[in-house]
Amino acid sequence: MSNESIRAAAADLFPGGVNSPVRSFRSVGGNPVAIARGEGPYTFDADGARYIDYIAAFGPLILGHAHPAIVAAIQQAATTGTAFGALTPGEVELGRRVVEATGMERVRFVNSGTEATMTAIRLARAATGRDIIVKFDGCYHGHADGLLVKAGSGVATLGLSDSAGVPEAIAGLTAVLPYNDPVALEAWFAAHPSDTAAVIVESVAANMGLVPPTPAFLEALQRVPKAHGALLVADEVITGFRIRYGLSNLLPGADLACLGKIIGGGLPVGALGGRAEIMSLLAPSGPVYQAGTLSGNPLVMAAGVAMLDALADGEAHRRAEALARRLADGLAAAIALAEIPASVVRLGSMLTVFFRASAPADYAEARESNTAAFGAFHRSMLEQGIMLPPSQFETWFVSSSHGEADIDATIAAARIALAGTRGVL
Repeated sequence: MSNESIRAAAADLFPGGVNSPVRSFRSVGGNPVAIARGEGPYTFDADGARYIDYIAAFGPLILGHAHPAIVAAIQQAATTGTAFGALTPGEVELGRRVVEATGMERVRFVNSGTEATMTAIRLARAATGRDIIVKFDGCYHGHADGLLVKAGSGVATLGLSDSAGVPEAIAGLTAVLPYNDPVALEAWFAAHPSDTAAVIVESVAANMGLVPPTPAFLEALQRVPKAHGALLVADEVITGFRIRYGLSNLLPGADLACLGKIIGGGLPVGALGGRAEIMSLLAPSGPVYQAGTLSGNPLVMAAGVAMLDALADGEAHRRAEALARRLADGLAAAIALAEIPASVVRLGSMLTVFFRASAPADYAEARESNTAAFGAFHRSMLEQGIMLPPSQFETWFVSSSHGEADIDATIAAARIALAGTRGVL
């Protein structure tokens, strides 16, 4: 099948022709690409074209596509059965690695980041006897009803539904504050000192583009909720095991942490963990119900064990970060040469090019980016064989399988693409 025939068939099968909205390319223009296979830093579409890939399944493929050790682990696990609905040795193997790497006392595997954050919020409400959750504008924590919420009209207000089908009564239990604003966090708790069950935050915001937290914001996150009896939930679905082996270490005071992406080796996974006294509230130990027939799936556990074993010595992280630094520096130089209003933000092996003159500090500033310019940039890069996330507000991911030649080819393509954006700036 060709790219065109796959798109045509998908349009008759799936809403909008895709099974996840960003894949539609609607925010960048052009037609979505049908990826047939991946190998190392490359993906290949159904027409046989090769791309240097910086989507990396939106984060988990830090070793690149089809890493031999992970493929072998999945193949071996499949020969003994694909699902059991019972406790398996693989769960113990991966669970032990996660606990040892993160310092979490107990962990529970689920099937997605959304399940992890949803369960963490349920746990926080049970542990505190409170209902309200605080999140931050632009941080994405999955598509559970209470998390698809946008900011209200004030600096510290209860949220409004951000999706059709979410009842206002549910959205109204979530407060949305500005990211990187410790004053707003202080103000919320001053006005609502005993109503809030938990504050949930991406340890590094990676769903408004990459926006790192400020030291003052991190300090307030670890201090303010605790002072008022609320829990802190660190969403490390993207950053866990991506910035370093284990949690990011940016929020060491978190009561619960949510993981995903990398710990499944590229297969569907999520996890939450934290102090034993909180985690013991989960059934069957406690009254908070959560279940999943495919949680701890043996293929996923085997892939996760292979992934973490390959990452444990830190070499893959060091290589991916060095390559990302080379890419970010080259992109910044290309922007300066093109004399256009754009900026590069990098942390570890993650980065974003924002089409605004300075790096944003929050979602309001990120939204000021010129999305038309990003669309033109994305289309030009794709034509030159560079696969970028199809949204200004997604993060690029560099893998340890990229080579310096791939990075340099990307920078060369960016020089051309950046020059082509002048007409829409």
